[in-house]
Amino acid sequence: MLGTLGQLAQRLGGRAIGDDTLHVSRIAAIDDADAQTLTFATTPAYLEEALKSRAGAVLVEESLLSPELTERPRKPLVAVPNARAALAALLQTFERPRKTGPFRHPSASVEDDAVVGPDVYIGPHTVVGAGARIGARTVLEAGSYVGAQAVIGADALLHPRSTVLDGCTIGDRTILHSGSVIGSDGFGYVFVDGKFEKIPQVGNVVIGNDVEIGANTCVDRAQTGSTQIGDGTKIDNLCQIGHNCRIGKHCGIAAEAGFAGSTILGDYVLVGGKAGCSGHLTVGSRARIGGGSHVWKDVPEGAFYSGIPARPHDQQMRREVMIRNLPKLVARVDALEKR
Repeated sequence: MLGTLGQLAQRLGGRAIGDDTLHVSRIAAIDDADAQTLTFATTPAYLEEALKSRAGAVLVEESLLSPELTERPRKPLVAVPNARAALAALLQTFERPRKTGPFRHPSASVEDDAVVGPDVYIGPHTVVGAGARIGARTVLEAGSYVGAQAVIGADALLHPRSTVLDGCTIGDRTILHSGSVIGSDGFGYVFVDGKFEKIPQVGNVVIGNDVEIGANTCVDRAQTGSTQIGDGTKIDNLCQIGHNCRIGKHCGIAAEAGFAGSTILGDYVLVGGKAGCSGHLTVGSRARIGGGSHVWKDVPEGAFYSGIPARPHDQQMRREVMIRNLPKLVARVDALEKR
């Protein structure tokens, strides 16, 4: 039981509208709601659907409320400044607790000269290589791998089968999801005498604090120097970060995005799913890249680019309109030629 609407509103710094004594036992999406459910709405369309649903109450942003809805609510409401932030705070109530140390499973392999901080949890079949350093209270789930001379910060979480290869560095409170690989070789080859010769990839990967990297995402080690990911950046599943890329602070990168070697992203950049950047280009801070876009040249700070090849979004939208009008234009030309 989460409590009454009045209690929830107080906890979230919002206000209850309607019956503030209504008890809420769960949080759910609109199509999974019942009379004891708090659902949520972040757009006018979702709010209308939520008000028609079976949910007992709705968590909603103040900006979506009309005077009429405030005075005569069709359902009890919890109005907050930011519904997504409030939802995140509530869902923490249901989050499964992290494992805690000190614990080392008998099947784990930890080299004698590895330095393991206090209260570290080391799960079954985990490997910690020679000279590696593991920070305090970090959790290494089953089958995770930390290579020789790698450094993992404090309070980090490596989910099962995540991999940090030799010499790479992971910051404090960073989360690696299952199947992620940090420090795989960069894609570096030279064509000599009719065949590819491998260029040794002798650099590493340096990941900042509070970074989260999704399942099966790969971050390649640098050819020389470091591939870098800045503090607070969040990378979704199935992404590819090429060698010597530099990703800034607090960037958001959605699933299946990919960056060829030496791509540079500034801070607070947002990249949509399936977008890709060719190598040796720069995306300025606070720029946005639309999903599915192919970026072939530098993107200015604060710009919104989309399309293939990516161009300013307003230009891309005009181009799409022109393409949709091509059949009509062809028909008109055909008619003129027949005359």
